[in-house]
Amino acid sequence: MKGGLGIATVAANAVFAAITGSSIASASVFARISVPEMRSFGYTKRFSVGVVAGSSVLGMIIPPSAMLIIYAITSDQSIGQLFLAGVIPGVLLAIAYAVAIVIMARLWPNFVGGHGIVETEAPDGWAHLTYRDVTVKLLPVILLVLVVLGGIYGGIVTPVEAGAAGSLVALLIAIVRRTMSWSDFWDCLVETGHINASILFLIVAASMYSRMLGVAGLPTEFEAWLNGQGLGIVGLMVIYVVLLILLGTIIDTASIILIVAPLFLPTVENLGLDLVWFGIITVIGAEIGLLTPPLGISYFVIKSTLNDPEIKLSDIFAGAFPFAVIMLLVLIVLIAWPELSLALI
Repeated sequence: MKGGLGIATVAANAVFAAITGSSIASASVFARISVPEMRSFGYTKRFSVGVVAGSSVLGMIIPPSAMLIIYAITSDQSIGQLFLAGVIPGVLLAIAYAVAIVIMARLWPNFVGGHGIVETEAPDGWAHLTYRDVTVKLLPVILLVLVVLGGIYGGIVTPVEAGAAGSLVALLIAIVRRTMSWSDFWDCLVETGHINASILFLIVAASMYSRMLGVAGLPTEFEAWLNGQGLGIVGLMVIYVVLLILLGTIIDTASIILIVAPLFLPTVENLGLDLVWFGIITVIGAEIGLLTPPLGISYFVIKSTLNDPEIKLSDIFAGAFPFAVIMLLVLIVLIAWPELSLALI
């Protein structure tokens, strides 16, 4: 079907998100895997990179999500409840992307490209692939999802312990399959150290920032100003989402959450709104920033990963724009119907 590889990329990103929880990792991996395949089947360069950029944000919504953990620490909410609240919005966004790709393939074929259904020979080694072979190949992924998410939702481990358990299982899988060398293992340790150091530094800075706001009384003053405007819930959410999107053009998602959320939390709580639902709105709104220029971290990751002079940053921006619009529409739906986020809690 036309757009089929784009839908497959979205679905694969959704599964990958349930393991890594990182948009940047998704953008890097699927830039290597999906873009060359889509280009070889005649899909336009803008659509190919746009699908990867757009679906990479699923990594920050579908649990386990690093951004949900950062919000939980900032707002003193349950990480487990936030993870549960992220399931339906993440799946809803993936479905919205898939439906949009089908519609674009029919109504906007020049943007999508592709040759429709193409008869191709199976790659070497895949000619006699059976359902049993496919199941065996998928088992490691299924096992990781069960250990991480099953452990959290089953109450067996905490989110922090689930991360450690998932890392251990992934290491054991690599050892059994003999796919990791000692140098690869060392590179993983170093990269993990860099990532943890940057996140912990942000959390320390956020703690100092929150204390400074408390001493200065800024949240109280800001809440009084918002209440004085008579905005109501709708007006408040419009201001909040616009602010998230504008900030997304200049700073990264984690910084947006750490800076903006503490200012709005007292007002949201006094209005009787659920802070877990507000966390989902915050993360999705901030994630739209990953798809907006001029920062758009995912764009630069895809560009550097592909290292293809034919694909320019402007192509990635243009290709991802429809997916940013879809993401905004899904965000509006989640704001209008909070029960979509809270149904599993």
